[in-house]
Amino acid sequence: MIEKHSKNSGIGLERLCRQDWMQSTDMEYGVEFLEAWFQGNAYQKHRHDTYALCLTTTGVQAFDYRGNSEISTPGQVVVLHPDEVHDGHAGTEEGFGYRQLYVEPALIFEAIQTMCPHTCSLPFIRTPVSMNRKLSAAIISAFEGTREPLAVDSLIVQLAEGLMEADPNCKQVPLPRHLDVVALKRVRQYLDTQKTQVVHSLELEAVTGLTRYDLARQFRVMCGTSPYRYLLMRRLDFAREQLAQDRPLVEVAIEAGFADQAHFSRMFKATFGITPARYRALRVPKSSKAQENMTRVGNKL
Repeated sequence: MIEKHSKNSGIGLERLCRQDWMQSTDMEYGVEFLEAWFQGNAYQKHRHDTYALCLTTTGVQAFDYRGNSEISTPGQVVVLHPDEVHDGHAGTEEGFGYRQLYVEPALIFEAIQTMCPHTCSLPFIRTPVSMNRKLSAAIISAFEGTREPLAVDSLIVQLAEGLMEADPNCKQVPLPRHLDVVALKRVRQYLDTQKTQVVHSLELEAVTGLTRYDLARQFRVMCGTSPYRYLLMRRLDFAREQLAQDRPLVEVAIEAGFADQAHFSRMFKATFGITPARYRALRVPKSSKAQENMTRVGNKL
């Protein structure tokens, strides 16, 4: 995939000829697939409302996370938690490539309930970079296999097992209070249908039967983020779909429910670490050569 040249200076003609690219799917069955290669700075500080499970395939991936500077080399897995601020850049002049899964926390939550003797919290991985073989195998097979519903179900189980293995405490520490899973599923479904609208607390109280404050607490336990952030991400996901169709930014902003293009651009950059215009440029269809290179690297891991 071809995008634009790195903006770093003093690096020589050969490096300037290398160009950034990325290819991603829409969120489907609760999982988004992203494959990319970057040189220099990739993303500014931002956060997602999903788990980000990343396998470094080439080069050195560097990022700042929870106040520390981290690096990941080929074969290592990076686990970023929902709503955790991070950035991304190359650790060397050669650039880096990676494969990443964005996974809805609610799916991980539901999967681990079947593995625990009691209702337990989402896994919390204190070390963001590791040689987690279960997670790396799951990511490799996810990119090389089918993405049909049953395959995604199996993938979620594999990922949940890998996360629980990295955080044994989630098997032992039960939730402190009752969780109304049925009501939380209803509110997620409602927010999914209202992704370009402003939603008020009274609406969610009517949907769930919970008070707005109890809803906010329970929603974060199950989904890893607040109802507001969840809805904002659905609006931005809608905007990404429109950007992929090369539509004008101002039209996308209005249709996604933002006041104007400036507000949309600020929220997009704060969420994804790049501007809407750069995101659209990076999503150029990848060349067959780039695809072959990434697949060959993945097969070696």
